Amino acid sequence: MGAATDAGPARTRYYTLESFYLENGEQVARLHDFLSHAFVPAARKVYTGPMLVLEAVVAPHVPQILVIAGFASATDALSLYPRLHQQEGYSGAVEKWEAGAIPPYEQSASTLLEAAEYSPEFPAESAKQPRIFELRTYHSPTWRQLGALHQRFSGREIAIFHRSGIHPLFYTSTVFGNNLPNLTYLIPFDDLASREKAWSAFGADPEWVKVRKESVAKDGEIASVIQISLFKATAYSPFQ
Repeated sequence: MGAATDAGPARTRYYTLESFYLENGEQVARLHDFLSHAFVPAARKVYTGPMLVLEAVVAPHVPQILVIAGFASATDALSLYPRLHQQEGYSGAVEKWEAGAIPPYEQSASTLLEAAEYSPEFPAESAKQPRIFELRTYHSPTWRQLGALHQRFSGREIAIFHRSGIHPLFYTSTVFGNNLPNLTYLIPFDDLASREKAWSAFGADPEWVKVRKESVAKDGEIASVIQISLFKATAYSPFQ
């Protein structure tokens, strides 16, 4: 990711989400130390695509740390960790992180996401001020209804989002992961007050009320379960 061509930089087509579910105390400090001093520095040597390291503020499991990375291809995504272990000292840092009587985390989960055709390119520059990131996953009952959900998003819904102050960084479908099929997207907000204002404006928008009514009449409840989590970027996250 990041190699330029005559057509410009490679487009971000895949994202990986790696979640670490932790207990309060030693596990949190150990993971921050490993990510900030080993993982992120090593990753930036072999990979120049988008990367966020987020810490859960409101989520089903707290504490939780989420690493999001964007790639031009699934092959690039799958080759990241082998390339990291080729970096001098990285394997030793992993061994140090995992050593001790207390395990480094309670559990971890990895998800591969494919960007939708209408997904925007990830911004080249991040904000200068800390922000809140909202991760939303919409689970559809069937793949057909997931297609209808993407069709609704790529139609009038995004325009309503934008005028309400909602500007997602990406829209994706899960390739490998839990609760398939689903649509996952990530939204930055300046703060919690901005988030509340934006979603209130969206919910009250007359066109959105009409779009949703038409969608349900045509395809039923195409988003049967919605999972929402709020995160903040760590101080060492490459993207803020």
